[in-house]
Amino acid sequence: MKTEVLMQRPLFGEMVRQNNQNGFICANDIVAAGNKYRASNMMKIFDFRAWIDSQSNKEFIKEMENQFGKVIETKRGANGGTWMHPFICIDLALAIDPKLKIEVYRWLYDELLKYRNDSGDSYKKMCGSLFDNCSNKSNFHRGIAKTAEMIKNACEVSDWQKATEYQLKLRDKIHYNIALLCDILRDNNQAIRIGILKAKNN
Repeated sequence: MKTEVLMQRPLFGEMVRQNNQNGFICANDIVAAGNKYRASNMMKIFDFRAWIDSQSNKEFIKEMENQFGKVIETKRGANGGTWMHPFICIDLALAIDPKLKIEVYRWLYDELLKYRNDSGDSYKKMCGSLFDNCSNKSNFHRGIAKTAEMIKNACEVSDWQKATEYQLKLRDKIHYNIALLCDILRDNNQAIRIGILKAKNN
C-alpha cells in the first residue's frame, strides 16, 4: 500500500504511532508513555536527549545507518517528532524500562502493519469490482461510503488507525470476499451482505 498511514498502538494508556510504510516508531510517544509509567511508579523521569546523545548510542546509530541507511527522521507539524527504526526503539524502550522492551519486541513480530497494508490494497480491488458492477456510477461515491461504514461496523472498529491485527485481517477478508462475489453476482448489495457474513462466520 502506497498511502502513508500512522497506526496507533496502546502502551501504558497512551498511543504510540508507527508508520505503516517504513515501520518507524515515534520515539516521543514511547518516551511519553514510558515517563507516565515511571512517574506512576515513583521513578525518575527518563531523559531522552541525554540518552540519544550518549556515546554508546551514537555508535549504535552509526552502525545502523551503515546497514540500513537513514534510521532516524525528525518531522515537524501535526505528525512531528523523532521517528526511529524499530531496532533503535527496542534500545530506547529498554533504557526506559524492561517492560517497555517486551512490548516493542511484540510489535516487531506481530503482523499489524502487514494487515494494514494488505487491507488497503484489497479495498482498492473491492472498490473496482463494485464500480464495474454498479449501474448508477454517478452515485457510486455514496454507495462506497455506506459500504465502508458497514465493514467498519462488522469489524467493530471506531478508528482504523487504532484497529487490532485481527480487525484488519477481518477487513481484508471482507474486501476479498466482496470483490470475488462481484464476479458471480450482479447485485452489489447482495455481494456486500454475503461477503461480510462469510468473513465473520469464518
